[in-house]
Amino acid sequence: MKLLQRVGYYLGGFSIGLIILAFFLSGKKVSCDYGPEARVLKNINTKTLHMTPEVKSILNNKAIDSITLRHVITLGSIHFSKSEPRKKPCGVYFLESRTKNGPLDLKIENCDSVATIIEVSIPN
Repeated sequence: MKLLQRVGYYLGGFSIGLIILAFFLSGKKVSCDYGPEARVLKNINTKTLHMTPEVKSILNNKAIDSITLRHVITLGSIHFSKSEPRKKPCGVYFLESRTKNGPLDLKIENCDSVATIIEVSIPN
């Protein structure tokens, strides 16, 4: 069998495999959250989100709505150097993000069933 025939058979089988894989995975919510940052953000987003009264007053004063807050939590970057992930009983994570109004930093306490925003800062 010539090399060109081998490559042809390989590409034919590979393309059939891709088509079958696309058929089985179509319509499913498949995600690849393998990195530590992606896993933590996914974990926080699956929980009920609470805020301390101080955080609520800061967000009201700066006119930051819940949609912007969810956007920050979904797409923000976690700084593990500023976080305390192994703190007992709940880990504390520092999120940093940019909104249309500028940067926004959050400190979130991630417990078993609830995530609480304990601090908000808006750096200049």
